[in-house]
Amino acid sequence: MKLIALVGTTAAKSYNRDLLTYMQKHFSAQADIDVNEITEIPLFNEPATDDLPAAVQTLNDKISHADGIIIGVPEYDHAVPAALKNVIEWLSYQLHPFAHKPIMLVGTSLGVQGTCRAQEELRSILNAPGVDGIVLPGNEYMLSYAQKAFDQTGTLTQDGSVKFLESCFKNFVQFVKMLQGTPASTVKWQGNYDVIVLGFGGAGATAARFAADHGSKVLLVDTAPFGHEGGNTRYSAQHVVTGESLEKLTAYYRALSAPFNTPEKTLNAYLTGMSRIPEYFQKYLGIKAVSWKHDIKPGDAVAVKKTMAEYPELPGSDTVDFALVHKRDKDAGLWKVLRQEVLKRTDNIDVWLDSRAQHLIQDPVSKVIRGVQIERNHQVLNIHATHGVVMAMGGFENNSALTETYLHSHHLTPLGTLYNRGDGIRMAQEVGAKMWHMTNYESHGILPGITFKEGPNERGRQIEQWPLLRHGSIFVVADDGTRYFPEDAKHRHGHIQTHGSWLIPMMNQHPYIVFDQHQYADFKQQLADRGRLPYPQFLDKLVHAETIADLADKIGVPADHLQQTVADFNHYTEAGRDYAFGRDPKTMRAIDDGPYYAIAATNDVLNTQGGPQRNENAQILNTNDQPIPHLFGAGELGGIIANCYQGGGNLAECLIFGKLAGESAATTTADDELVNATKANGINDLADGESAANVPLAPNQYLGSSNSGLGGKVVVRVTYKDQAIQNVEVVQHHESEDVGLVAVSKIPEEIVAANSTEVDAISGASASSRAIKEAVNDALKQAKQPATN
Repeated sequence: MKLIALVGTTAAKSYNRDLLTYMQKHFSAQADIDVNEITEIPLFNEPATDDLPAAVQTLNDKISHADGIIIGVPEYDHAVPAALKNVIEWLSYQLHPFAHKPIMLVGTSLGVQGTCRAQEELRSILNAPGVDGIVLPGNEYMLSYAQKAFDQTGTLTQDGSVKFLESCFKNFVQFVKMLQGTPASTVKWQGNYDVIVLGFGGAGATAARFAADHGSKVLLVDTAPFGHEGGNTRYSAQHVVTGESLEKLTAYYRALSAPFNTPEKTLNAYLTGMSRIPEYFQKYLGIKAVSWKHDIKPGDAVAVKKTMAEYPELPGSDTVDFALVHKRDKDAGLWKVLRQEVLKRTDNIDVWLDSRAQHLIQDPVSKVIRGVQIERNHQVLNIHATHGVVMAMGGFENNSALTETYLHSHHLTPLGTLYNRGDGIRMAQEVGAKMWHMTNYESHGILPGITFKEGPNERGRQIEQWPLLRHGSIFVVADDGTRYFPEDAKHRHGHIQTHGSWLIPMMNQHPYIVFDQHQYADFKQQLADRGRLPYPQFLDKLVHAETIADLADKIGVPADHLQQTVADFNHYTEAGRDYAFGRDPKTMRAIDDGPYYAIAATNDVLNTQGGPQRNENAQILNTNDQPIPHLFGAGELGGIIANCYQGGGNLAECLIFGKLAGESAATTTADDELVNATKANGINDLADGESAANVPLAPNQYLGSSNSGLGGKVVVRVTYKDQAIQNVEVVQHHESEDVGLVAVSKIPEEIVAANSTEVDAISGASASSRAIKEAVNDALKQAKQPATN
């Protein structure tokens, strides 16, 4: 919305000017306010020609193209200043830009009476024929004792005055839209929160928590079902990077990003927070951080490290450390703490699980993000966000279309969550967000950039310590049957050094790990010695052949290439030097005369970094590098990492930008529309899931659940004995308070009477009836499972 503000005086010092400048900044998320002086307007002389003064013509053009006008009205001698009246005379003689324009009046004074007489007179003037302005009725904003109302930065400090000004401005915005013929809202809302956070991983949990701590009612939404929430945070190693010196961290991260540049303010916000992670743990998580560098000793559950830095050769790396919540890792320890912080705030945070955000709802004029469209239980709900939306939805590693476009791979097997589907990319693009770091991603796996091939929609295995994959008569081949990287390479989140750069080995559609009978015997011996292999399905998935040519045929590579690869590998072994890739010859043993084996591998991904760019306040930027009003970002969706990655950096980013995003969203100026819809409010799948897990069970009692209800999860306790359903109790539900409650009451009785869930649904409550029956069936599955020792 474009508004023109007129300073109604030519005085050098004017509190009306200060008020308009304050409004320009304070309401920047809702409107573009252009503050204009009238000092260049000459005295009106009723010219006989059409040749008007340039200053008059310029002001006319600005007002003509504006959606509305705000006038700062001083009061002199109980009347409008002559300079302001002079402007109106110019603009109602031959030009008429005020005609049918919505106008808001504000005013300041040094005394108690404000500018009541001047505003009353000005309303009459603006209503005169030839002027024909349309002044916002009521909403008379008059600031008394203006000399005491502003601080040194020009900020209005009186809370009561600010709130009244916000109320008047909100009414003016609605007034402008009404006169434009634009409805205040064409959206039918089903719920209303102060802040909506999309994504319940480390970043989303943190954003929701800090928004709640700033007084906001928060809706936290995730597409994963109960028990699978947590994003990549729950699957990460739980290391949070930190460092004692901000100066050294800055040098290190600039070197990591080179040759790319990260905006200085955004980088500084990240690294300042990183340098304070131990204090963050203590203040906000109630935990004394364990320093890996200083606290870990031999014999602890995590090993002593020689260096914490992933790239110790870079300047500033010696300051790098890891903060842990305890002397363990890879146990979701940090995630459990963050999740518990959300559970502590159930009075202010509602959690929707198994619910997928579809679109951001954006005002077409102001571009303010007003809410989110969410699909839940096969219903599409429009949920309003009064203050803002935080996008913390993770990356796009499970979206083949996006990985094809940006990562040159049809499929990357995820090592983390299966629910990062790139929804945030699409939704941010729809509202004009600027993307960055889209080709940057991290890997891990069993060898640099690869893991064992799994079935569709299955997570890959991450096995860092399995020497038999790197030592012996074993190597990896690409689609053409040739080797393409040193199998013993020390990798840094999948990246290995290639001609001076650190890159993940090139993509292949079907890489294989190939080895001989001697290596197979080593695997069998390890199984005999330890009782299991690090990958239990390893032997079952092997491809076996008597000759290299037959093996090549079975794994789909050219036989002559694979035969030459074996010959070259054996030659390098005999020569004591891997001329192709520089693998340590001590790790190489010549391939024997067979039989031969192979196991399918696949390219993997730990996480992507690309997404909408954010600034130092966690505001998401548009393609003109301006914040999209009421939209914020945190975590791996638009991560700050531009090139090489330091382990623990994404978790640090979740904590740092999660906090910034939550606080920024909670404290931003409220949306100008009053929304009272609360039909969808009050549901908390996380709390329900936790309480369901704590429902006491007597002998022959079983819990079952369903997400098919209209309101959310339905949980039942079923007593089943002697092949009979003896009792059904609905212990958790969010069904409607009309026919839904009838189903809650009647369906369990009918199931018990029929000793079956094949009972008729309650008329008008089919969804509630279905959910109860599904939940009972879920419990019966457990009841009928054979007992195990």
